[in-house]
Order: sequence, then C-alpha cells, then structure tokens
Amino acid sequence: MDPNSHKKHLINRLNPEELKQRLANETYSRTTVSFYRYVIIDNPSELRDILYYMWDKLQCYGRIYLANEGINAQMSVPDHFWQDFKEQLNTIPQFKDIPFKIAVEDNGQSFLKLQIKVRQQIVADGLQSDEYDVTNVGQHLSAQQWNQAMDEGAIVVDMRNHYESEIGRFDGAILPDAETFKEELPEVVDKLKGKEDQKILLYCTGGVRCEKTSAYLKHHGFSDVNQLLGGIIDYTRQIESENIENKFIGKNFVFDNRLGERISDDIISHCHQCGAPCDTHTNCANKQCNLLFIQCESCRAKYDACCSNDCQSYILAPDEKKPELAQQLTFTRGKRFHKPVRSA
Repeated sequence: MDPNSHKKHLINRLNPEELKQRLANETYSRTTVSFYRYVIIDNPSELRDILYYMWDKLQCYGRIYLANEGINAQMSVPDHFWQDFKEQLNTIPQFKDIPFKIAVEDNGQSFLKLQIKVRQQIVADGLQSDEYDVTNVGQHLSAQQWNQAMDEGAIVVDMRNHYESEIGRFDGAILPDAETFKEELPEVVDKLKGKEDQKILLYCTGGVRCEKTSAYLKHHGFSDVNQLLGGIIDYTRQIESENIENKFIGKNFVFDNRLGERISDDIISHCHQCGAPCDTHTNCANKQCNLLFIQCESCRAKYDACCSNDCQSYILAPDEKKPELAQQLTFTRGKRFHKPVRSA
C-alpha cells in the first residue's frame, strides 16, 4: 500500500456543516471504539499516512495520536466495515491483537471526521524519559478484583481531570484538582506521600493515563500499584457481562461529541449557572469562547446555550457589531471550569 500517490486524500477538506450533513445522511450504524498501546514506532509520520489512507477508505472517523512511544485512538467505525477494520489493523505488527474498548452508549455521532496527528507523546506528561520506565507498570485488575480491593480499603486515585471526575467517579477516590495530566502527576505523588507501602488503585477512562501513572509511582517508591484493566469503559462492560456490582457513580466523561456515557443513574454534579442537579457538559455556543461547562436544559434555553451574559450578547448581536463587541466583552476562550461561571 503506497499512500504517497494519494496525498490529496490524506486530510479532511469539508467544513463543519458539511461534515454534520454527511453524518446525518448515513443510513448505517457505527461503533465507537478506543484503544492504545505503548510500542516503539520508528516513523510515526509514515505510519500516519498509511493509517489515514486505510481508514479513510473504510469511512472511519476519530481522533488518533501517534508518537515514537505508541498509539492512542478514539474512533467511530461503520459496523459493516468492522471486521475489515480489525483485520487491517492486525496486519500492522505493532498493533496486532490490540485490545479494544467499546463505547457504553453509542449514538453514532461521536466523531465527524478522521484526524490522525503525530505528537511527541500519546499522552503529554511533561516528564523526561529518565523520570520513569513506562514498561514497569502496575498490576492490571479486573472489575471483580478492583471491587474486592476497594472493599478491603485500598486507596483509589482518579487519574482524570477535574471536569471529568465532577460528573462521575468511584466513591471515596482521591480527585486531583487539575486540568491536564501533566499537572496531575506531581499532585498525585504529593497527595500520596507517606503511603508508599499501601495498596494504590488507579483508574481513568480507558487505561492509557494509568499506564504512565503507575510507572511514575513505582519510580517514586510506591510498592503496590494497581490499575483498572481497560479503564472505566471496560469496567462497565465487565460488570454488565458478568453481573458484578457497579461501584462507579454517575457518568464517564468521553473526549468526543457525546461528552459522556451514563454508567449509573446517579447525578452527582450541578448546573454551573443555576445549581440544579445536572451532569450534561456542553461547549459555549459562542465559538469565540467555547468554554466547556455543565448546563441544564432550562439554562440552555435561558442563555441561548451560552455560558455568560457577555457570550449571549455576542451571539445575538448583528454580525456587523460583533467585531466591536469582541473587543469590549470578556470571553473565557476555551478553559474548562468546575465552578459556577455566572451567578444565578
């Protein structure tokens, strides 16, 4: 397979509205899947083009990161191409028999396009290579083993960001007040000081962040480090297929257009504008702001899906007034908040 003669097909050329319409016109169902693997990739740029050409032909969408250290992927695959997708992935030696995590809730709308990006790391941690050995990871626990360890009093640590744990978590977990994985690592080590000999349980969405965290903790002298096999996604599959007690409460935040999968009926968070029980994340309708926040249906209607009065004023203004308003008003511009963004 030579992608070099097909360079014009290796990027998306449709605008957002065209992408939405393309997805709306589909008459088939899709499966949302995530997977990762830490493995040496000598030429990630070359592999990027091979994967793009291969997956574009299968009408796959998603967000995939490649680096010399491996792959981290979240994808939407047409069901009628699912077997082809798996077989083709197995032809690449580094990804043969890679474990899949299938979405808990799937409306087929998780991604609009295919993006494959080459990065320095598949999960940015800000660390030097000599600060941990990513091959020296903690023990992987099944859902049953995880529940038992929780019952026995092990220390549970959520390795996700604050806006993820706000809507769903394991009860009693340590919840870092961080917005990035890079910020989380030193905070977790600090919170666990003096507990180096105790049993530590780590969890995240699909497991990729826990791989690095477990290696980092072992490097810092923690002797009994464990991680949830397949993350929250596979934990949910296991509890359902094996009729195991569910100890996760609320929603699992996901990094695609769905923004969340319901794991239990509990609503543990609140609307950031009025304080009503709510666990629905949204992005501010003002694209100049794009704040990720929690908003109930009532506030969505009241504020036109905006996070603030300034953003609402901006989107309702005539187009000719918007440049002037953009200079006068205050927009959050993409930050993520876990506290109210305006008074009720």
